[in-house]
Amino acid sequence: MTGPPVPYAAYLRVYEPLAAFPEPERTYWARYARRARRPGAQDELRRALAGLLPVPPVAVPEQESGDAFVAEVGGVLCVCPWRTRLRAWLALAEADRELPSPVLEAAMPPVVRRQAEADYERWRERNPDARPWLRSALWHVPVRWFLLFSEDEREYDETDGEPLLRYRTPMVQARRRLARGLRAVRAEVQEGPLVDGLVDVGRWLEEFHPRSLVELDYGGLVHTISREDLAADHSAAEAAEGVAALRDGDTERAGEVFERLTERWRAVQERQFAS
Repeated sequence: MTGPPVPYAAYLRVYEPLAAFPEPERTYWARYARRARRPGAQDELRRALAGLLPVPPVAVPEQESGDAFVAEVGGVLCVCPWRTRLRAWLALAEADRELPSPVLEAAMPPVVRRQAEADYERWRERNPDARPWLRSALWHVPVRWFLLFSEDEREYDETDGEPLLRYRTPMVQARRRLARGLRAVRAEVQEGPLVDGLVDVGRWLEEFHPRSLVELDYGGLVHTISREDLAADHSAAEAAEGVAALRDGDTERAGEVFERLTERWRAVQERQFAS
């Protein structure tokens, strides 16, 4: 599928080794990984946007996606299933909490939302332990995600004409860094959005195989941030600097670092309102 790039989303993904999947799903993913061509994140976004065009709109796909992202880690094949249907249900519940009612009803009529909620409740009864392998963020990267990675895991490339900016780390490292960051933040701030966000991400990561790979992908945001700004972006290093300052008791320095990082990403997020 081709078309203009969709700039909306960045992603936090978990790639699990094939051994983490039960049969027959394990065999399916092994065969899937051998395909010469596989769709990417932009294809999934275009499919989702196409579902909003009919009247009434398709809030949630009728069937679960059979696609995934694939990576090889130390010779081990790892897979991150899209699970588009599950993520659509979760996104709809989040939109119901965060969007003003007039905006939500204009985009998604109440009858469509009620049907989707009823379908999700029935599905959850049959799949109580289901969880998504990836999370997405619209028009920004949440600052808490950067605490999982280090500067030397940063990958920036624009040799093929389309820029790529991502971080990849073993699950054990991601969990360790998150725990250190959470301890440092809690030592100064007992509660707040950053604490809550780190706790939430930590609980999510615990759901996966310990030999998984964790990836932060700027995704479509590379199409809305200038090449100069992308090349100069070292947000994970800044997040690590803020945590180190907290551990050293330098709350003033930590506040400056996190404020600068938050403001930079808030400026990116506000581009969604540009005409």
